[in-house]
This record gives sequence, structure tokens and C-alpha cells, in this order.
Amino acid sequence: MRQIILDTETTGIDPREGHRLIEIGAVEMVNRRLTGKSYHQYINPERQIEAEAVGVHGITDERVAGEPLFAAIADEFWAFIEGAELVIHNAPFDVGFIDHEFERLHRARGEPRLGPVAAHCGILDTLVMARDKHPGQRNSLDALCKRYEIDNGHRVLHGALLDAEILADVYLAMTGGQTALSLDASGAGENGLAGTGGMAIRRLALEPGRLAVPSPSEQELTAHRAKLSKIREAAGECHWDRMGEGAPH
Repeated sequence: MRQIILDTETTGIDPREGHRLIEIGAVEMVNRRLTGKSYHQYINPERQIEAEAVGVHGITDERVAGEPLFAAIADEFWAFIEGAELVIHNAPFDVGFIDHEFERLHRARGEPRLGPVAAHCGILDTLVMARDKHPGQRNSLDALCKRYEIDNGHRVLHGALLDAEILADVYLAMTGGQTALSLDASGAGENGLAGTGGMAIRRLALEPGRLAVPSPSEQELTAHRAKLSKIREAAGECHWDRMGEGAPH
């Protein structure tokens, strides 16, 4: 399943009052694994950003004055999200702004419209999910990070891509996901594996109450055997050999 974890920043609260998108951030997840693909774009809203909004996200009129208009990025953005399930915290807010931008574009172009979002994408609202799971508690993104022990110390102001990345961790935690380490000789693979020093972080699906025990891929086994060979050459023996075939357990 392809999911896009998405967040936006805007000039104000209500698109019906003429407020516009100024930033979109999104990360891709396939079968509960982050793929490493993302979409991030600042947008010139063609209007002033309200002071209250600047206080939340820190994006000023000067910052977005030289950015493209929504019309220039609409097709690329639509190609990134179309057909996916969108995972959004307080989805009506973000989807409302995105649909408003697509509707304005449709009226200006007179061409077949992009959107509405709900007609082409699934929508999963993590705020609704959190309220169902934790009734009567604070369920802001910051509160959920604290509840699930997710580090968001670098989040001083809201930012669309940063919030999307944090929301991905929150969503996996709320739905029973875990982060597992696997050996990867290259340090990065096709399935969103990325790490340092040969260690790769892999997102694993996990049923509630069960521990996920992943089986190594053939590529991982090959890398493991090559590592054991180097140990034998350097030390004369390898303790892994005493565990049977020397394959990872």
C-alpha cells in the first residue's frame, strides 16, 4: 500500500477568506516502509501572510516572494499524491486548502480539473485516530510525540516537511509499527533503507502485541557471509561459526 504522509503551511486559517498554501511537505511510505522519496515545495501565495501564522511556522512574505505560484507546481504535486492514501493530522484543514487551490486553478485554466483530493486519494486523519485511541487527552502532534517517546526536539517552529517526517513516526507508533535494524553492506537500499556505517533502518509492519522478527534477504545474507569471512581472515576464527551455519539468528 502506498501512503503519503503530508503536511501544509498556510497564510491563515480559512481558505474561504482568501488564505493560500505557502508550503507543502510530504514523504512516501510503501507497505509501512519509508521509501526515501519526498515532496517539498514553498509557494508564493500572492497575498500577505497573517502575523499569527508567521508566529506558528516562521515563514514570512519575503521568504516566499521568489517561490513559484501554485499553478507552476500543481501537476508535479498531483502526480506525487494521486492514488495514494494520504496520512494527515487534522486532514480537513490541509485537504480543504489543497482542494481550494485546485479549484482556483481549474477556474483560471478552464482545463480538466485536478482533484478533488478525496475523489482520487484515500484520506486517513491521524487526529481522529488519536482521539479514538486516547479519548480526553491532548492529541496534538507534540503531545503524541511525547506520548510515544518520539524525539521532536528539533521542532521549534512548524515546518511542512519536518512535520510530515515526525507524523510518519507517530503514525507507525500509533498503528503498531516498530523500527528495526538490519545489516546492509551498502548502507542504503531501494526500500527506504538508509543508515550510517553499514546499519540501515527499516520500518516493519507489526500486529499489536506481537514482535516482528524479519527474515534476512539474500542480499543481507551475502553481506553477512562476506563480513564473517573478513573476521576469520583477521582473527583466525569467528564465534558465529559455533552457532551452526553462521547465518544471522
